[in-house]
Amino acid sequence: MAGIKRVTMQDIADACGLSRNTVSKIFNGRGSVPEVTRELVLSKAQELGYYQFGEPDAAPSSPKTTRGNIALLTHSKPLNHNFGSRFITNFTDQICRSGFNLKMFEISEDEYREKRLPPHFVRSDISGILAFELFDRDYTQMVCDLELPTLFLDSYAGAPGELMRCDLVYMENYASAIALTQRQIQAGAQEIGFVGDISHCSSFRERWNGYRAALEDGGLPVRRELCILADDSEPYGDVDWVAEQLNAMPRIPDGFVCANDFLAIRIMQALRKQGLSVPEDVMITGFDGSPEASVITPSLTTAEIPSAAIGRLSADMLLERIATPTLPYRCSFVKTTPIWRDSVRQPI
Repeated sequence: MAGIKRVTMQDIADACGLSRNTVSKIFNGRGSVPEVTRELVLSKAQELGYYQFGEPDAAPSSPKTTRGNIALLTHSKPLNHNFGSRFITNFTDQICRSGFNLKMFEISEDEYREKRLPPHFVRSDISGILAFELFDRDYTQMVCDLELPTLFLDSYAGAPGELMRCDLVYMENYASAIALTQRQIQAGAQEIGFVGDISHCSSFRERWNGYRAALEDGGLPVRRELCILADDSEPYGDVDWVAEQLNAMPRIPDGFVCANDFLAIRIMQALRKQGLSVPEDVMITGFDGSPEASVITPSLTTAEIPSAAIGRLSADMLLERIATPTLPYRCSFVKTTPIWRDSVRQPI
């Protein structure tokens, strides 16, 4: 065999246009990789002669015996945004290491409204449930009534004040919202509005409460006429609609505290259409720490959510619940970190 090039995992990764880490997961049986990707890698490995000339112990190991399925119930598409994709990747990796598979169930509008599970959800096949972006009180109760080990990531706005038969994981919202609002006050803002549906979920409500607390501490009133608090069903993503909300205000405030980065960026775009500058005319803060926040001009002051760490924590908590169903129900908060950027002026 002298003179024949030794094929490596990196060769396969390059040939497939993938990272070496993804290829390694497939050959070592660790982590979750889409079946279509797995088939592509195995086919390319065979084509390149990896098994014949590659590392002697590199053939894919036999599939591990699975311990069951964990159902991801969601009313959104978690892989469509930065937080969701990083959260799901790390959550899936953690549960797969413990021998579980993840099955995703996207709930339709009719199922959500009628409080029904998807027809292909078979209770006997499910060891535990992760609820993602489920913010309806009655739907939450229906899921809890299944009496399966269940963890909710965030919740409906009133959930923290009620007794729920499930575990919950939240990002810490209140303290960071206070800090973001205080920074605008320190930079000279006398009137600050809030943007976002405060009944959308518990996190939005907590950010609203932090905003109000900071205004009260700074001796400033909450002026609802300078806020955009419309229901989440309204087209917040439409910059023209956002501009209409600004035009309906008696005046534009000195700043806006926004419930997330998506809303903050739309406000910045609407203000720009009106000839106003950020932060010279209006200061803006968001929440999430999205990639867009760092590249928009001016860069957006925000609070960074450690989505990867939350994914791992959520998996650990749900796996503990599956192993020991009699554990007391728990609620965990994960610290967020304000990131100071150019959309807020320097403190006076």
